[in-house]
Amino acid sequence: MPDAVCVVDPEGRLLFVNASFQRIFGYAPEEVLGRQIFSLVHPDDLEATTEQAERVMAGELQRHFRNRYVHKDGHTVDIQWSARWLPEHRVRIGVGHEVTELRRAELELEHRANHDSLTGLVNRHRLRAELQAAIDRAADEGGGLALLYIDLDDFKHVNDRGGHAVGDRLLRELAARMQRGVRQNDLVARVGGDEFVVLLPDCGVQVAREVADNLRARLVAPYRLPEGLFQLDASIGVATFPADGADAEALLMHADREMYAAKHGDRTRAESVVGGRKTGAGTA
Repeated sequence: MPDAVCVVDPEGRLLFVNASFQRIFGYAPEEVLGRQIFSLVHPDDLEATTEQAERVMAGELQRHFRNRYVHKDGHTVDIQWSARWLPEHRVRIGVGHEVTELRRAELELEHRANHDSLTGLVNRHRLRAELQAAIDRAADEGGGLALLYIDLDDFKHVNDRGGHAVGDRLLRELAARMQRGVRQNDLVARVGGDEFVVLLPDCGVQVAREVADNLRARLVAPYRLPEGLFQLDASIGVATFPADGADAEALLMHADREMYAAKHGDRTRAESVVGGRKTGAGTA
């Protein structure tokens, strides 16, 4: 058989393995017989694997359970199992089909579905999911969070001057600068051509403004590309939960309005201290 076949006792000790078991996991039969199969399971999947084994022994037919194992040489293999418990013999029989390449393809598709292809930042779809999860946590724990809505000023001039290829290179550099300018658990998303949102979990308004100041200082620094020197400015709007909105849509709309206030002239209220500019309550 091309799949791994194994028989284990009620404690999970291996009683039999076929030839494909060695091909898939790297262990010869004499190296694993008498050993608990759970010792080969990836540590992150051990709890779920143990629970699934208990359900099988309770009479549940297992058809498509997937988990990961550590190969003898150290790499990870993904396995999809079919298994059943034979109470009259007090053994569990499992047939494991390797799905490592399938899992790799699934992860790649998942990444593409949740990330911007140009910058590698998360996209609008993923941002919405992460923002809602952060709101739910903050509501349950009585905490807060903040959003920064960032729009590049006159980015069109970059494309007009250097072409779209230059604009793309600048956006990738800009995305890298933003990721270096946020905290470890913060999330940077690209939500439009030159629009970005930063999610700041467990963050109050004062810290949000400090992060925004740092980001803007990074963004306005000159960009030295092979095509020449480019410089941008950015307008940033701040929204905090729950003061500025109780749900994702309200927070995004508030941050967007604050960003437009900064962009369209309400600088005495909306700008923060960057390069000697005035400080205001709402944005950076």
